[in-house]
Amino acid sequence: MDWLDRLRRRRRAAPARTGRLDTAQARHVAALHHQGGFARLWDPGECAALLADPSVLADGVFSGSAAEPSGFVMSRIAADEAEILSIVVAKGSRRGGLAQALLAGHLARLAAQGIARLFLEVEEANAAAVGLYRQFGFAEVGRREGYYPKPDGSRAAALVMRLDLG
Repeated sequence: MDWLDRLRRRRRAAPARTGRLDTAQARHVAALHHQGGFARLWDPGECAALLADPSVLADGVFSGSAAEPSGFVMSRIAADEAEILSIVVAKGSRRGGLAQALLAGHLARLAAQGIARLFLEVEEANAAAVGLYRQFGFAEVGRREGYYPKPDGSRAAALVMRLDLG
C-alpha cells in the first residue's frame, strides 16, 4: 500500500489537525468553496444538505486552536467506492501543508470505512491540485474535454483520477 506509506509520512509532518465537519459549519464551508475558483458556487443550504447526507464524508483542516476550518474536503460514498466532490483550502492558508494534512486525514477515514477506490475530477490546468493528487498516488484514468466552464466562456478539460485504497 504505497499510498499508506505516503499517508503516514504526511501525518507526522502535518501542521494542523483534521476533523469531521457537520451542518453547523455549512456557512463557513460555503465561504471556503467560494475561494476555490469554481464556476458554480455552493450556497450554505446546499452545503448543509451535503453535510447532513449520510453518504457524504466531510473533513476540515484546522490551524492551531481555530474553531472554523481553514479548508475542507467532501466525498460521496457508494458501496466500496467514493468520489471527492470538492476540496478547498482558504486562499490565505495555501502552500503551508494544509492540503496534504487534509487529504491524508480524509484518505485514512475513507480507508477505515472500507473504501477500496477513490475517484476525483480536476481541471487539467490546476497544476497544484494535480501535483497534490499525484503525490498521494492518484493516477489519471480518463479525461473529459470541455468539462469545466471558465469565466471567459471557454471550457477546460477535466482529468479523471483514481486511487486504490484497498
